[in-house]
Amino acid sequence: MICKEHKDISRRSFLKLLGGGALGTAAVLTGCKSKTESKAVEEYKQQVEPPVGKMTYRYHPTSHDKVSLLGYGMMRLPSKTENKDDYDQEMINRQVDYAIEHGVNYFDTSPVYCQGKSEACTGIALSRHKREEYFVATKLSNFHPSTQSREASIEMYRKSMKDLQVDYIDYYLLHAVGGGMNEFNARYVDNGMMDFLMKEREAGRIRHLGFSFHGYKEVFDEVLAMNDQYHWDFVQIELNYLDWDFANEISDRNVDASYLYDELQKKGIPAVIMEPLLGGRLANLPQYLATELKSKAPERSVASWAFRYAGTPEGVLTVLSGMTYMEHLKDNLLSYCPLVPLTKPEQDYLQREIAERIVGLENIPCNDCKYCMPCPYGIDIPAIFIHYNKCKNDGTLPRMKLDDEYFKLRRNYLIGYDRAVPKLRQADHCISCGQCEPHCPQSIRIPRELQKISQFVEDLKQNKVLKAQEAKSKDA
Repeated sequence: MICKEHKDISRRSFLKLLGGGALGTAAVLTGCKSKTESKAVEEYKQQVEPPVGKMTYRYHPTSHDKVSLLGYGMMRLPSKTENKDDYDQEMINRQVDYAIEHGVNYFDTSPVYCQGKSEACTGIALSRHKREEYFVATKLSNFHPSTQSREASIEMYRKSMKDLQVDYIDYYLLHAVGGGMNEFNARYVDNGMMDFLMKEREAGRIRHLGFSFHGYKEVFDEVLAMNDQYHWDFVQIELNYLDWDFANEISDRNVDASYLYDELQKKGIPAVIMEPLLGGRLANLPQYLATELKSKAPERSVASWAFRYAGTPEGVLTVLSGMTYMEHLKDNLLSYCPLVPLTKPEQDYLQREIAERIVGLENIPCNDCKYCMPCPYGIDIPAIFIHYNKCKNDGTLPRMKLDDEYFKLRRNYLIGYDRAVPKLRQADHCISCGQCEPHCPQSIRIPRELQKISQFVEDLKQNKVLKAQEAKSKDA
């Protein structure tokens, strides 16, 4: 018999059960020793299995496309091994099938995602379904000068169709607009690509034309003002409860989501949302913030707060999520099958109380998008930043003072660093070539941050901080 106070088994407890053997089982069965492992597994499945036929949809204002509020971002695909280029097509197929079965019909990719393999993997998965069952979005990702000629850009566009196995693209984007108008004109205007893309839209091979934005406010304003000429059908922006009011405070090269969304609303242009979780940062909050959110809604995941926040504004067409694992997909489906919109007090609570405290942490704002990769010197930039941020969020960075915890935290950080990032891919191999920095949507000064982490690690290895404090103590 299941104890009433432990009737529901949490995802966290379930994962402990699977991964921790007897210890995990003990954690799950607290106060309920008669509950068997198989019953616990079945209870978990029943609790988290998303319902079929309950997806929330939004309608495009002009084409009247019925678009699922959850969009599948094909940026973080599952791989068979730790080699991230070894993508697991069988698992991709299974997850796409499951998503479509549960109402997801918007799939977003790019020629540059997953080391250039995302479109082909997406095409294989989607081609097994009827074309009318899904909308496909991809991008003109002509970042490198060698791809910016009219011929090279058209070749990229046509290759996207070939890899996706389609003869038209539902939503086509100018990728990552915002670095400057000279760059915008070089990529899209001076080479005649805007004229070409508008003709493709007239011919029906592009059904909706828009752009994704990362960058300066002045560029956003100028490109959005081109709506009279180009008639933007949608715009993709970064929106979450941290970026709503603090994007510009975190980086002066970013724009607050509140401004971007309001400007689109004025023109009646629907918003496609990216980074609702900031690359997972809003799902992996410091424990004290996660506990606070869980206390308000024990049945919901921490991530669900961010997804409900991003999906609540009525001008949002779809919210993209890069779902590597089935558990990510299921949890996100639970948030939108159907959506329970946030109340105004709940929105204010996230925007002010939670977001303000996250900003105070002063983390490196890496979203693990991997736009900075591959590094020509083999450095795993996102993994380095993620490990550092995690330790900082968890309060396990070695403190810069002599205390009982210093040696333990120092050892744990260095061992964890070596496990998270192979030695030849660590920060000390950065030569500050700067090739990565222009590609970062969060405008991180990547070489500078890598140098700081490299110095921090070296100081830990040499006990320089400790020695300096001992010398200071002797002088005193």
